[in-house]
Amino acid sequence: MSNTPISRFEPPKLENLPADVAERIVAVQEKSGFVPNVFLTLARRPDEFRAFFSYHDALMEKRGGLTKAEREMIVVATSGLNNCLYCVVAHGAILRIRAKDPLIAEPVAINYRKAALEPRQTAMLDFAIKVAARSHEIDDSDYSALASHGFSPEDAWDIAAIAAFYAMSNRLANALSIRPNPEFYAMGREARA
Repeated sequence: MSNTPISRFEPPKLENLPADVAERIVAVQEKSGFVPNVFLTLARRPDEFRAFFSYHDALMEKRGGLTKAEREMIVVATSGLNNCLYCVVAHGAILRIRAKDPLIAEPVAINYRKAALEPRQTAMLDFAIKVAARSHEIDDSDYSALASHGFSPEDAWDIAAIAAFYAMSNRLANALSIRPNPEFYAMGREARA
């Protein structure tokens, strides 16, 4: 067990948290076998924890034109752009699992244009990266490019919202020095049938 702190801030004790926050953390632990450090760090501020994970769930767990793997691609690509170690490692693990591809996360994080992606996914990430880095330059041509790859206006909104949410999340994780859990590094490394 490492003595490295999980973030710049001491995490609260589970027994001192509001019941709903503690229950969410325990549910995640039961599902994954560990508690992601972002949960413990954000639990210091229960109202912000609730708001953060409510918006996360609204974006990442919904049905729509984007697969769960594509949603994670957006997170990994924009987190790579923003140099967010926590999100690249954690969401890279989730991407490997959801895409059933042990080799996908690093290329998407480092240079998605060199990754083995479908043209549709590259167009999606072009838009996501522009939202994360130069949203003031978004214009009708960006939406037309997405439409030419079969993305609906609602899909475009989802891509923009995920990229924007994780731009905020990346900055928060970097500022709070949230460390990736060691468990994430090994997840999804074995090819799945």
